[in-house]
Amino acid sequence: MPKPKKRGSNHQRGAGGQPRNVQPFSDEDASIETMSHCSGFSDPASFTEDGPEVDEEATQEDLEYKLKGFIDLTLDKSAKTRQAALESLKSAFSSKILYEFIMERRMTLTDSIERCIKKGKSDEQCAAAGLACLLCVQMGSGIESEEIFKTLGPVLKKIVCDGTASIQARQACATCLGICCFIVTDDITELYSTMECLENVFMKAYQRDRDTNGVSSTHNTVLHVSALLAWTLLLTICPMNEVKKKIEMHLHKLPSLLSCDDLNMRIAAGETLALLFELARETDADFFYEDMDLLTEKLRALATDGNKHRAKVDKRKQRSVFRDVLRAVEERDFPTEMVKFGPERMYIDCWVKKQTYETFKEILGSGMQYHLQSNDFLRNVFELGPPVMLDAATLKTMKISRFERHLYNSAAFKARTKARSKCRDKRADVGEFF
Repeated sequence: MPKPKKRGSNHQRGAGGQPRNVQPFSDEDASIETMSHCSGFSDPASFTEDGPEVDEEATQEDLEYKLKGFIDLTLDKSAKTRQAALESLKSAFSSKILYEFIMERRMTLTDSIERCIKKGKSDEQCAAAGLACLLCVQMGSGIESEEIFKTLGPVLKKIVCDGTASIQARQACATCLGICCFIVTDDITELYSTMECLENVFMKAYQRDRDTNGVSSTHNTVLHVSALLAWTLLLTICPMNEVKKKIEMHLHKLPSLLSCDDLNMRIAAGETLALLFELARETDADFFYEDMDLLTEKLRALATDGNKHRAKVDKRKQRSVFRDVLRAVEERDFPTEMVKFGPERMYIDCWVKKQTYETFKEILGSGMQYHLQSNDFLRNVFELGPPVMLDAATLKTMKISRFERHLYNSAAFKARTKARSKCRDKRADVGEFF
């Protein structure tokens, strides 16, 4: 007598024999499974002093096998499974360079992203838009990326302009649209078209009254912030004649956003103003702004804001940002920042560079340092030259031992404690600090 078939046997495995309900797709472990194979390549400090050698080829094959399964699962019937697969792919793309692997599957990935953005719900659309950004970052500014953008660009624009779509999905698509256009487009017409799409979104924040549906404009603030920042990013690669037009159009309107109740909108508006002044003075050294006194008064008020109804964390962040913005507008000064990655250093010495760095850092997260070391496209953007090739032995010698690191931290802690104690000493001359 034949054995009866087991129930549920057809529901245990998905495409290619990949288990459908597997552990990596839980909320806690969605990225852990992938990241466990990537983290060892992202930082020189990851090389242990006396650890065993890792078979990189076997690890790479294992990673690619898992990624193939994730790509297959982006077409699964379950929305939860699709979203988890998208998040796992995002984790891998942000933490490791996978150019050759992606090159062979770029059309499949593009089709999956397009399907998820078109038919998915809010969370799935956000994950797909984030993956689209990382896909273009991986591919760089080539013909293949242009083909990806030609497919996804119209879909992203449609979601951004769709008033019935969720705010979170529109926000993610606005960011994705700006970043992908920044990376791939050589067509000036497409650049202007994308900027106009984003412009039509954030310009609604200029309106003080309620919209025609009776919904307060503050409901769309997060969307307006994302559209404004994406538009500002694209402005940095515009020809100077177009920059002049945009400055004339927006420089008198942006200060109105400094009075917005939302902290992120105030900061976005302030940093955009600083960038516009920087670009304006590059085109015309004698640039003159008529309402300079009123603007500097607003910026100074934000840089010294002490309103009690605002959270302390928000006030500290706002004051820090607007002190820099005020210096940029009033004194044409920018506080240089240094970014360390591996053995290299990068100096951020202007608002254009700062805006570009912050945008890609938001997308890549903890993988930003690794991509600055290894990603040819990002290195070209920040003028870092070709990647510095270091073998494992060199990286191992560069690493500070745990004991040396402990001594350094102890000395720094003692010095910091002494400095703070001196400032807190009641016998110290108060006049020296005020």
